[in-house]
Amino acid sequence: MADKRADLAGPGIGTYEEVARILPRGYESLLTPKDTMRALFGVKNYIEENLCQELNLMMVQVPLIVDRDSGVNDMLDRDGSRTPVEFTCGLGLEKPIDAQVVQAATKWKRLALKTFDCAAGEGICTDMKAIRKDYFLDHDHSAYVDQWDWEKTITAEQRSLDFLTETVQRVWKVLRGAESHAQHRYPQLKDRRYPSLPDELTFIHAEDILEMYPDLPRKEREMKLLQEYPAVFIYGIGRPLADGYPHELRAADYDDWVTATKSKDGRPMHGLNGDILVWNHVTGRRHELSSMGIRVTGETLLEQLEMSGQMELVEQPYHKAILNDDVPLSIGGGIGQSRVYMLLLRKAHLGEVGITVWPKELKRICVARNIHVLQ
Repeated sequence: MADKRADLAGPGIGTYEEVARILPRGYESLLTPKDTMRALFGVKNYIEENLCQELNLMMVQVPLIVDRDSGVNDMLDRDGSRTPVEFTCGLGLEKPIDAQVVQAATKWKRLALKTFDCAAGEGICTDMKAIRKDYFLDHDHSAYVDQWDWEKTITAEQRSLDFLTETVQRVWKVLRGAESHAQHRYPQLKDRRYPSLPDELTFIHAEDILEMYPDLPRKEREMKLLQEYPAVFIYGIGRPLADGYPHELRAADYDDWVTATKSKDGRPMHGLNGDILVWNHVTGRRHELSSMGIRVTGETLLEQLEMSGQMELVEQPYHKAILNDDVPLSIGGGIGQSRVYMLLLRKAHLGEVGITVWPKELKRICVARNIHVLQ
């Protein structure tokens, strides 16, 4: 049996020999660097306008830096493997500010709903930039991260699998519309080798995927699934499944992965969150576009902190705000901007749509495969 534990938090690729094996051969970009940038910003503008319209959001500013002691920074998982960039700032202060560069705006957004007085049914969307220094840098993971991080106030009655599903379908409608928009502007993107996104997502629970492929680790389960269903939303990511392992590690203090739910045929399940994954026809691999979920209540926050052994976090301001009902109930998510551009513009590597640092070894592999990363 493959090692499931090693697959819980990582990208599924751990060496540049593996990267060399999976990068496509005979690749040729369908767009020049100039047209890539034009198409990219066309997609960006389309998604921001239509996501706000579809989910009733407004664009707001978002922090790049947060106070370390606030508890607002996103820790991404709960195994301590991904830590933020830290520094002190404040010239002339007797005690400088202990600051962190954000890894995502997941927690900040929920507090911001109160700041911007968002009533139920209203929300915010951000053009979030972050640094995640602890990733293995491959074809679709970089140290620089850009996301449309969004959050929306909901009612207690909307904390349900049906409401989550409806929201996911609205996000999918925007992503499909962005693909059509890009192809209309650049017809060469409509290439028979790279089929367009399907009209509908397949919704499936992580427990069901485990039953389908019980001996495979998570990334391999997803690869198998996506070859049968090329676009999926996987429910229930974070709580241990029947084999004792979660589908993937998730932080204990934003998405709700413990609330009891039921499958369509009435079987007991858990979790009000999930991921949108698609099959990338350029790379021939799984491609994650978005994570989203209904957020924890005070009750489910305590349950998840207890399960993950992180009860000490209850003293942080962010966690106290949830426990004291000082912030709204909400649903939210992050959509990877560069991941979307890479997929819709038929690129083999994130470095073709974004500028960041890459290892020399990776750049040598890319040159050999006719993949030209931006510098």
